Amino acid sequence: MRNYSSGSTMIRNIVILGDFILFNALLYFIFSFFPDILPDFYTHHRRTTFLAASMSLLVAELFYHSNMHVERVSNGDMIPMAFRLVITQTVIFFLTTRLLSSGSGFFYFMLIFTPASFVLLSLARILELKILRHYRQMGGNTRTVLFVGNDPALRILYQDLMGDAATGYKVYGYFADEDMQDAPRGLKRQGSIDDFDSLMAENTTLVEGENAKRHHLDEVFCCLSHDDEERIRRVIDWCNQNMVHFYFLPRMQRNIFTRLKTERLGGQVVYTNLVEPLSSLGNRIVKRAFDVIFSSVVLVLLLPFLPIVALIIKCQSKGPIFFAQKRTGLNGKTFTCYKFRSMHVNADSDSQQATKDDPRKFPFGNFMRKANIDELPQFFNVLKGDMSVVGPRPHMLLHTEMYGQMIDKYMVRHVSKPGVTGYAQVTGYRGETRELWQMEERIKRDIWYIENWSLWLDIRIILMTFVSTLHHDKNAY
Repeated sequence: MRNYSSGSTMIRNIVILGDFILFNALLYFIFSFFPDILPDFYTHHRRTTFLAASMSLLVAELFYHSNMHVERVSNGDMIPMAFRLVITQTVIFFLTTRLLSSGSGFFYFMLIFTPASFVLLSLARILELKILRHYRQMGGNTRTVLFVGNDPALRILYQDLMGDAATGYKVYGYFADEDMQDAPRGLKRQGSIDDFDSLMAENTTLVEGENAKRHHLDEVFCCLSHDDEERIRRVIDWCNQNMVHFYFLPRMQRNIFTRLKTERLGGQVVYTNLVEPLSSLGNRIVKRAFDVIFSSVVLVLLLPFLPIVALIIKCQSKGPIFFAQKRTGLNGKTFTCYKFRSMHVNADSDSQQATKDDPRKFPFGNFMRKANIDELPQFFNVLKGDMSVVGPRPHMLLHTEMYGQMIDKYMVRHVSKPGVTGYAQVTGYRGETRELWQMEERIKRDIWYIENWSLWLDIRIILMTFVSTLHHDKNAY
């Protein structure tokens, strides 16, 4: 039976072989040009050192080998995997060689070898991905896909698969009794369902593509009604017999564009409208630990500047140093959010967003808002557990009530703790929302973050926030 992996095993093996060459080359480079940083054990047992390094990498590759061979992958997907691979390899390497010798210098060597390995491997991954994308754009390592049905779910899938030619998918077309509504130009109906039955009866997996070339069919995506159980079963059996990978897509009932995801409940596969990585206790512990450590560091660094910020606020505007406002938090619960006060005391603070030339802002308050300084007290909220460092930004209670009625899925954003910064804010949807579509786009990004959370994603968003602080966001006011 054919391997049903979504990419090429050959490409994965080539990348893994490249990893071994890369790590051993780095080790050889250190031996040749920087012998002073090597522990005595490595110097006197060179072959054992190279063997231990290679065996450590072999074990690490079993858990964190490259995911480049899958069709849709980006630098953002590869770098975290490369980081895990390097950490696992160096930890095993360190422990193995440390057990073989009671000498010193191992830890110092690893402090240099680990970041050097990560930088080198990351650069290699970026180069490998560029080469692979070029290879796929030239027609290599492609997979021919066929759709069965005309449901809108297939149209969206087509757009996902064909959004980048470098993903390596070639969609032959679809079989359905009627044309697909609003079908993309490149997605052609090849015949009726009975015509597809005839294709299966011929027991062939060859389909005609562009220029009348015949291609081997690799994957079938079926989106038929559950009432067509017998026909779906025939398609599955035909795919099994001809070593074609079968996928079933749930139909979009009444064209409601809700993407259902699969989960396993006991021994059954169920579909849900939301996948939350943070529903896992382990992930919640990791995120909370990161929040506490990061917030503690920020607040300690902030303490020396607090009197200066307080003095300037007092000099420019009468009133309290901090601004406290009720906002919507986790599971829709209300909490008190703290900020440095950036506006004169006014009666509209709970109902009116800040605008670009808002007369309520005083000069230093305007600067604080552009530089995100006014948000720093929210790290106290993080320590209290009301907020997280990264998450959907908390909204005023009035906006929660208003947008909750106007935007589908708006309340979904509250299944996660609100954040000091968020994915929507670093991707261009920060500040005033003058039109409804702006808030809708912000909500889409909030939900995407919830469904795709990882510690690495949090770190990326924090770094992007820091960059936007140095280069003032035009929407920050």
